[in-house]
Amino acid sequence: MSKDNSLMSKILSGSLVLQILIGIVAGIALATLSPATGQSVGMLGGLFVGALKAVAPILVFVLVSASIANQKQGQHSNMKPIIGLYLFGTLTAALTAVTLSFLFPTTLTLVTNEASANPPEGIAEVLSTLLFKMVDNPINALMSANFIGILVWAIALGLALHKASDATKNVLSDISNGVSAVVKYVIRFAPLGIFGLVANTIAETGFSALAGYSQLLAVLLGAMLIIALVVNPAIVFFMTKENPYPLVLSCLRESGVTAFFTRSSAANIPVNMNLCKKLDLDEDTYSVSIPLGATINMAGAAITITVLTLAAVHTLGVNVDLPTAVLLSVVAAVSACGASGVAGGSLLLIPLACSLFGISNDVAMQVVAVGFIIGVVQDSAETALNSSTDVVFTAAASKRKQAAAALAAQS
Repeated sequence: MSKDNSLMSKILSGSLVLQILIGIVAGIALATLSPATGQSVGMLGGLFVGALKAVAPILVFVLVSASIANQKQGQHSNMKPIIGLYLFGTLTAALTAVTLSFLFPTTLTLVTNEASANPPEGIAEVLSTLLFKMVDNPINALMSANFIGILVWAIALGLALHKASDATKNVLSDISNGVSAVVKYVIRFAPLGIFGLVANTIAETGFSALAGYSQLLAVLLGAMLIIALVVNPAIVFFMTKENPYPLVLSCLRESGVTAFFTRSSAANIPVNMNLCKKLDLDEDTYSVSIPLGATINMAGAAITITVLTLAAVHTLGVNVDLPTAVLLSVVAAVSACGASGVAGGSLLLIPLACSLFGISNDVAMQVVAVGFIIGVVQDSAETALNSSTDVVFTAAASKRKQAAAALAAQS
């Protein structure tokens, strides 16, 4: 009995990742044995995701404003290279998806059920929406989890308080530490939340709905795996000149797994913040780069837009030349940056990409409907790639800066 208690105490007090994996296995087992019970425990997943979404906006607002207000003279946040990595990674993902789509062309049996959506009509609309998000009312931005607006107001407040008294800055820092502590409490419930999410998802959808779209899923997931396990490590190696896989696999394990089941980059912001702290990264950097990455670092979304658009193109027999394929990659990358914060946001941008090839909106919306059918896997994998890459690129840029500083100190 004492050995059993010792094993249980190790599990309860040990690795959060191990506890999450146990939750995944338990959720699958429960949904398989009793689907009704699996659906009933889905409330645990809803509560966990709700708690993460509730704490994420205030966490971003407080951390960013506190870090900027307390920033010392000459201290830099290292944001330029990180933003460059975000944009380069998203474009590379779209190009990878184009390549795989031509190597393994996929055709669809287009469905006829209607999908209600209001997709943007062009890049101009995406950029216009982005600008209006920046000037959103700060209270509304916090309530609606508009992270672009939250970032703008947090930066503005941080700059305004940069010359405030030390007492004011200390209060802001204390509030930041308090919110961070609340986040830690929420994350400790991740195993129960993941258990509920897995049990509910498997109980509701099973695996049969995905069988008819196996090739489409294979191309989607193949592109995402190439980015996660080949392209991202190559970028990290270029930045750090070190073995990239310990960092990449750690981010996939501790950020990607949680994001896969929460299916929300915004909800995963507290998880990524916590991981950056564990990696001993500069808080002035990751307090800005992580919420920004949840908005513009959208490799998974670019892959989804590209693969499903080219599946529609192949289904209709439309010829695509190389310049148009490259243009599709650019459009997918730019559009993906505007897809954050919307459930199925990448799917709703497919009509925009389809318009490049003269595909009607009616047909494009049928492709969107196919995307919703496979969304249980597609959206999960997409979010896992997007969110884990936020930490990968932040860490890579930070390590490069640390190495340059160390080299300068030696010389």
